Amino acid sequence: MLSVMTDSAATDTTATPTVQAPGDVVASVKKFVAREGGSAKVVLQAIGAAGVRITLVGDAGGVLGDRVVADLATAQAVVDAVDGLEIAEWDRDLTSETTVKPSHYRKMAGWVARQKRFPKARNRAIL
Repeated sequence: MLSVMTDSAATDTTATPTVQAPGDVVASVKKFVAREGGSAKVVLQAIGAAGVRITLVGDAGGVLGDRVVADLATAQAVVDAVDGLEIAEWDRDLTSETTVKPSHYRKMAGWVARQKRFPKARNRAIL
């Protein structure tokens, strides 16, 4: 059966559903922005199967923070839900104003950060 084609948006069934931002992520991002003087820059980075990393750089002190969400649509919903965020890219200006705390370095290093003694290299015989 053939149907009549129209230009009406009301009959479009392919509209994308709206994505809800996770409440806990929005709350923590709002807390970060408030602590940083009410504004921050945000960089959205795909990190494979883990999702999208929302990296925040506070405008007041350049403090670095991050959260991970499932996909880019959810990350964009978080940015839209929080006032004071500006989407940015990693460029010279943004990286120069970023201040990484020592605790963030330890967190990123994982188990290595707590080591006092390291094993010998496996390839030491050929070095």
